[in-house]
Amino acid sequence: MPPPPRSSSRSGRAPAVPGLSWEEAPLAPIVLVRGSEGLLADRATDQIVALAREQDAQVEVTRLDAAQYTAGVLGVVTSPSLFAEDKVVVVEGLEQGADEVFADALAYLGTPAAGVVLVLRHGGGQRGKKLLDALRAAKVPEVACDAITSDGDKTAFVTAELRRAGRRADAAAVRALVDAVGSDLRELASACSQLVADTTGLIAADVVERYYGGRIEATGFRVADAAVAGDAGQAVALLRHAYATGLDPVPVVAALAVKLRTLAKVGAVRSKGQGALRELSLAPWQVDRALRELRRWTPEALAEAIGAVAQADAEVKGEGRDPRFAVERAVLRVAAAASG
Repeated sequence: MPPPPRSSSRSGRAPAVPGLSWEEAPLAPIVLVRGSEGLLADRATDQIVALAREQDAQVEVTRLDAAQYTAGVLGVVTSPSLFAEDKVVVVEGLEQGADEVFADALAYLGTPAAGVVLVLRHGGGQRGKKLLDALRAAKVPEVACDAITSDGDKTAFVTAELRRAGRRADAAAVRALVDAVGSDLRELASACSQLVADTTGLIAADVVERYYGGRIEATGFRVADAAVAGDAGQAVALLRHAYATGLDPVPVVAALAVKLRTLAKVGAVRSKGQGALRELSLAPWQVDRALRELRRWTPEALAEAIGAVAQADAEVKGEGRDPRFAVERAVLRVAAAASG
């Protein structure tokens, strides 16, 4: 394949375009794919490899595990071969990388090899910060693959998946699919593919129900959401379904605790304005949701719920005889506090 697109700058690197989506992942001498959403990072990587193969169907693709990296390997795999074949080198898991991989990548950044596309995948966090800062300073293209956590983002993901396949779903169907399949993006993508393959026309809610009815994700956080909303029946139903599918009581208590701590943190500073809320180290959607949920809570009720969860935490860790009953009792107490 011809050399990847390069800028006219003396450094010969592509101009930086921070925050590219996976669909915009470019063919460049070095590309940073950063974020914890594995599906999107895989797609970005596949996109780059596909672009390389459009230019050279025989391009050599090498994958390296940063955690198992040994010094000098990057130089070996990017060095010219006897027949000067083009190459794509993917370094995965930089967030867990050995010190040697950062040193070698920094050295490579100064003199990237001709005919080589180096894809650096970093799942997030501060490890390798010196390298990440250097990549940005060098205006290396960065593809953002951040985790999709909010319901709004999942809804947008499903809508985009269907649009790429030339299909549409009504709002109720999209909502039903997100509720049914849950938080795993790979499962959401797979569900979209199945609906596209097995149905025709506009996808409606009844179609989603036919395929995925009964699969409402019963994780600890959904149990906690229902309890905090005061919906005791839904919370207990989700809890029992979660138990039936193998969920341990401990993460349910942890989810309840996280939920209530968030409410307490937001409730303590909400009267102090947006500046105080921004200092909580919470995502904006978490703050917005907590503010909505706090409308049904008094400080006394919140304290009572936190006490109930603390008791359940002790019981599931050895102080009680029946951890499942302890958690169900805590769920009911939280829901009652919210309703009262």
